[in-house]
Amino acid sequence: MSILEMKVPSPGESITEVEIATWLVKDGDYVEKDQPIAEVDSDKATLELPAEESGVITLKAEEGDVVQVGQVVCLIDRDAAKPAGGAAEAPKQEEAPKAAEPAKTEAPKQEAQKPAQAAPQSYATGSPSPAAKKILDEKGIDAAQVSGSGRDGRISKSDAELAAKPAMGGSSLSATGARSTTTTKLSVLRRKIAQRLVSVKNETAMLTTFNEVDMSEIFRLRKQYKEEFGQKHGVGLGFMSFFTKAVTRALQMYPDVNASIDGDFKINYDFCDISIAVSGPKGLMVPVLRNAENMSFANVEGNIKDLATKVRDGKITVDEMTGGTFTITNGGTFGSMLSTPIINPPQSAILGMHNIIQRPVAVDGQVVIRPMMYVAMSYDHRIIDGKESVGFLVAVKEGIDNPVEILLGGDERKGLGL
Repeated sequence: MSILEMKVPSPGESITEVEIATWLVKDGDYVEKDQPIAEVDSDKATLELPAEESGVITLKAEEGDVVQVGQVVCLIDRDAAKPAGGAAEAPKQEEAPKAAEPAKTEAPKQEAQKPAQAAPQSYATGSPSPAAKKILDEKGIDAAQVSGSGRDGRISKSDAELAAKPAMGGSSLSATGARSTTTTKLSVLRRKIAQRLVSVKNETAMLTTFNEVDMSEIFRLRKQYKEEFGQKHGVGLGFMSFFTKAVTRALQMYPDVNASIDGDFKINYDFCDISIAVSGPKGLMVPVLRNAENMSFANVEGNIKDLATKVRDGKITVDEMTGGTFTITNGGTFGSMLSTPIINPPQSAILGMHNIIQRPVAVDGQVVIRPMMYVAMSYDHRIIDGKESVGFLVAVKEGIDNPVEILLGGDERKGLGL
């Protein structure tokens, strides 16, 4: 018998363990080579585990188990014959007669429940315990109207907590709607995100500065060149390319924003690796645009599209999310008007975009309606002073308010690669 021991591969540098999130096959199933057999969560991403060979699989770990990189999680019998096409259908046919069996026992079950249903009525006048009395008094509920579940109909603390005050004109004193709860274990990724967010709040001197940008010129450029840009470059002309180029320009103007702290040292980067926050099925991911300062508008849009697709399909790799010197997040896609984004460590700053609203603004002494967006920059005050943070955000505003002169070099067609 030729048995293959499948071990957990390393998802990336510094990752030593993963969690079995979901087995996509059952114990004893026949699997084909390269067939996805499991999804595993690391502290950075959710990855698929493909079968290394074809054969019958034996699972050696349960869903939810945390396993070390290199640990055996399943066995594959490579000598096992592939089952015939309809072999797996027989058990389903045998289950059909069993489905009718519960109907025979329904009546006795109902009869057995009748005494239990009637019992609470005789306890309606039970006296409350001291703790229950205090709760009922606070709620303004008469104890005589509450059914007690304790001995001799005594009203317990839990009975009092479940009692509800009637609505206007109502007479019911107890909750009648569904009150079920569901408990699920957080994934390794979600737990890691939670730890990082708490550590950022506890370990950085985080402040946020705000400004607003006028999107009129970007609206005009997109309307005028959207179709031509799409035909030439194969991607749409979105907002993110303008903000990415505005950010890379501002980072070069204010290098302390493009830096991080390592103990007692400050690390400045002479490149702009921009992390773009993307919402995926497993949570918020931040794939990175490497050397975004050298990218054209088409390159930025194409790379963002590819990375976002990988995130939503669960195919993003750890390497594609590692690094990054500055993050851009767009809560406006979900309708956020204003927020204070949290820094993505070990970075020192993050830009938050928000929704675009037509608002009256003063332009040259006249009130006009313009598409306006609030922008927010959260930064680590240990390394970035107020002067740099405000100056940085003003530089971003300049690029968005006047993209032709500042981001496109004065020639909009050439700047867009048309």
